[in-house]
Amino acid sequence: MTQTIESGISLTEQAQVKVRTLIEAEGRDDLRLRVAVEPGGCSGLIYQLFFDETLQETDKVTEFNGVEVVVDKMSVPYLDGATIDFEDTIQKQGFVIDNPNAAGSCACGDSFN
Repeated sequence: MTQTIESGISLTEQAQVKVRTLIEAEGRDDLRLRVAVEPGGCSGLIYQLFFDETLQETDKVTEFNGVEVVVDKMSVPYLDGATIDFEDTIQKQGFVIDNPNAAGSCACGDSFN
């Protein structure tokens, strides 16, 4: 099951479970998953995913079954329609962002344009 927030980003059930597990491991109940797009990488833009306890007035905050996701105002247009998933296979483990706004990406997959 995937849910979508008002900024257009989706968080799959697998990603929700992983985020919830990681936050519980931190032993804190004030953390949220912050998703941002910043300049950098070999293709021009990089994704930043990290836990944050602070909120800005212009942040978009949405809850996915107990997991709060925060997107800053500047990142919203870049993430509209994106889906965040979590893969745990023999080939790959980690969060994966499928973003229809990305025209291209680098070979390592860490940045996009």
